[in-house]
Amino acid sequence: MNPNIPYGKQFIDEKDIEAVVSVLKGDWLTTGPKVDEFENAIAKYIGCQHATVVNSGTSALDIAVQTLKIKKGLEIVTTPFSFAATSNSIVYNNLVPIFADIKKNTRNIDPEDIKRKITNKTAAIIYVDYAGHPCDIDMIKEIAYENDLYLIEDASHAIGSEYKSRKIGNHADMTIFSFHPVKNMTTGEGGAVVTDNNEFDKSLKILRNQGIDTDLHERQSKKDYMYDIKELGRNYRITDFQCALGISQLKKLNSFITKRNELANLYKKLLENVDFVETPSNWGNVKNSWHIYTILLKKQIDRDDFFRYMKNNNIGVNVHYIPIYRFSYYKNHYNFDPLNYPVTESVFNKIITLPLYPCLKTEQVEYICDKIRNYTLIKGEKK
Repeated sequence: MNPNIPYGKQFIDEKDIEAVVSVLKGDWLTTGPKVDEFENAIAKYIGCQHATVVNSGTSALDIAVQTLKIKKGLEIVTTPFSFAATSNSIVYNNLVPIFADIKKNTRNIDPEDIKRKITNKTAAIIYVDYAGHPCDIDMIKEIAYENDLYLIEDASHAIGSEYKSRKIGNHADMTIFSFHPVKNMTTGEGGAVVTDNNEFDKSLKILRNQGIDTDLHERQSKKDYMYDIKELGRNYRITDFQCALGISQLKKLNSFITKRNELANLYKKLLENVDFVETPSNWGNVKNSWHIYTILLKKQIDRDDFFRYMKNNNIGVNVHYIPIYRFSYYKNHYNFDPLNYPVTESVFNKIITLPLYPCLKTEQVEYICDKIRNYTLIKGEKK
């Protein structure tokens, strides 16, 4: 067995390749029919009214926040335990990120701390379904309703996940998905915003295309060249060949998630008697799509030493995430005190991401778990 195991990896088969090649041989490489087809397929899969596809999950977050038209300087409450794109989207739009602490068991934002962070300047909440595990959505929605706040669900990890038997994408004002190669399905780079709000959908489609109020197909059908720029949009368009890949990947998404769940269950079984490891589990009435599999180290295990040990055994462990308030940009521009986020700090200092992806083999998981079990023996510690 080749022990070089990355933490994440895309699964591409011949049908995916054929779908992309077919578009490359056709007339449209961008802004063509595959974009609409992909959007319709996503909306149908999720069970929502509208989808807008863009060139990254970061772009999706940016235009979702911009669509809300929140007054400059107001605040959005979010989690510090996410990729920086979540809070960057707030900063891009001249708004202020306010971090709430997380819950240890799911690594998701703590609704009780959301309540504590709301002020008269709060305009919205962005919550993240960490690792594919849905947040306590009912409680977050109740907080939003009581305080008249918008809700954006950053489900970059969670396409295919469910909360109380309803797919993620049907709970917030807008929901974000990411199609990066290590996510549950991929378009290479790419993302989407889904919503049931007609006005939001119109805005999203304008903002991804430079703020232009009509698309090329509308102008061609009217034999007209004229257009207007209604908003300060960006070029966040996605290509047709990426959308062709997305359509093909979406057909396999349920099987990908089934495989991820099988591997997560195998990890849990193989690690259940390792006394210095705490494995994750599902909480509440959810279906977890298991974008990543993270463990917490116990017994005063040095996380960084463990990280190096695993890397030296050719196992592509990772750390998700470095808390956003620890980054230089946020230190230089804001006044976040790590002591205000004790759970986030505790989790960060003990967390390790293990490899998880559909083509990961059973024997590779067994190899990974054997190396984990042997760590304290190698270090000469008593089990």
